[in-house]
Amino acid sequence: MSKTAINAASKLKAAVARAFDKAMENGELIKAELPDFIIEKPADKKNGDFATNAAMACARVFRTAPQKIAAAVVGNIDLSDTYIDRCEIAGPGFINFFLSPRYYSDVLKEVTDSGDNYGRSDYGRNEKVMVEFVSANPTGPMHMGNARGGALGDCLAAVLDKAGYDVWREFYVNDAGNQIEKFANSLNARFIQEVNGYDSIEFPEDGYQGADIIDAVKLYIEENGKDLINAEEGVRKQALVDFALPKNIAKMQADMKKYRIEYDKWFFESELHKSGAVKEVVEILKNKGLTYEKDGAVWYKNKQVVTELLEKQGKTAEEIEKLELKDDVIIRANGNPTYFTADIAYHKNKFDRGFKTLINVWGADHHGHVARLKGAMNAIGYDGDSVYVVLMQLVKLMRDGELVRMSKRTGKAIQLGDLLEEVPVDSARFLFNTREANTQMDFDLGLAVTQDNQNPVYYVQYAHARICSIIKALAAEGISQRECTAEELELLREPEEIDLITHLAAYTEEIISSAKSYDPTKITRYVTELATLFHKFYNACRVKGEDEPLMQARLTLCIAVRSVIANVLTMFNITVPESM
Repeated sequence: MSKTAINAASKLKAAVARAFDKAMENGELIKAELPDFIIEKPADKKNGDFATNAAMACARVFRTAPQKIAAAVVGNIDLSDTYIDRCEIAGPGFINFFLSPRYYSDVLKEVTDSGDNYGRSDYGRNEKVMVEFVSANPTGPMHMGNARGGALGDCLAAVLDKAGYDVWREFYVNDAGNQIEKFANSLNARFIQEVNGYDSIEFPEDGYQGADIIDAVKLYIEENGKDLINAEEGVRKQALVDFALPKNIAKMQADMKKYRIEYDKWFFESELHKSGAVKEVVEILKNKGLTYEKDGAVWYKNKQVVTELLEKQGKTAEEIEKLELKDDVIIRANGNPTYFTADIAYHKNKFDRGFKTLINVWGADHHGHVARLKGAMNAIGYDGDSVYVVLMQLVKLMRDGELVRMSKRTGKAIQLGDLLEEVPVDSARFLFNTREANTQMDFDLGLAVTQDNQNPVYYVQYAHARICSIIKALAAEGISQRECTAEELELLREPEEIDLITHLAAYTEEIISSAKSYDPTKITRYVTELATLFHKFYNACRVKGEDEPLMQARLTLCIAVRSVIANVLTMFNITVPESM
């Protein structure tokens, strides 16, 4: 809620408490300690702007019917120091409260006075939070899941910042380990095939089959020739990786920049290995008795650790049994650590850098990894409960109701770079934030390029542009906004005006709710609804041509709406057009 709304609720609760005290003093209610009660917003506005369950909550204490208690409260309440205009008893004893015009005028004043800072709060108390997102494998191009994860992760970070957290964005580059070995083997085989013919060597069964591997090899030959064919295999593999990997990483960084995502750090897995951090976590687990050796490998007692974790969470033995938990290899028989080992070391590193909350945006296929990572963090002495994972479901690309798998331009599987060439960045960032991460999403390519009200981001941007147009039209006639008195703002009493102001008042609360649930899609829904309410207001209420005080009040409302729309779009790195 806005500060005005919070003030309204707190003052109302105090007034209700005083009414109880007065009713007890004059004998209408027996003297007793007042239990806690709530002030809330009813789902249906017919039931008032605020309501309280105080009469029901106190029935046992006062040994009186709720309706009689409610009557005593209403008969003794003094609303003069509140934003409440009137109250009434409803149903079995609810008390409904209706706001006065002064409340709405004060909300508008707060929005206009706050400007760009409206919606910002200190809810997060400057706690250091890391949001790690995308973190695509650098052995190949980024795909649609990365496109969705990029938009969700970046906008979540923006929401957390707005809610008062100290936010850090990070991309984890898996430039070490098994996937790099597969990358090297794939490049090596394709290089030999390019030089000696495709029958000269069998491609590795687990190799990367993408055309990007062939493209990388052809580019190497174009720039460096074929002499590498005579080199020792290990030297050839390293040379090919040293050539291709930096180019892949540079392409990822360029795509992210084009997507308007700026990371605070690109963290390389290889740094962990060089620093000894990966070996360190293995030693910690060994010293805690949580490892054993089998078949030449070192195993981590994941089943034991995760079972204990789930038991503390109240899971039954049957529920845990269904998960089919297994132990994990952390050092392979060849002496190399696994990806999971590096992941433990990476999250330890995050905590060691002072981050209190770690948020990872992962694909849904990582579901089984969540509990074991949390358990491993507990096992090495850190707080696994401070690791949160936003699991993201698959994206389907659609055009004219048909599933799209291939790029029209290249004839290959669609990559993030292809998407950003076809779809405006504004549309991609907004549309990927219209569905919660845990739901599957159909991304409509046709809709994304449409410039009409069917496209949600266009619809919101148009509301902003329409307000700018109103202001320009008035300015052409020599009319500009002036500061309105509270009495002038209280002229805004039409239902469409009240609905708009009420929605503006909810912005800060919506930001906090979004931050709590790690769900930035709440804000796209909020701003879309704000645009809808503005369009309704525009069709129902004239600005130009009304009496000067009412015109100025409506102009102030328009400017407040424009400010909040710009606030959201700017926060999500979406352009804010003044004309369309």
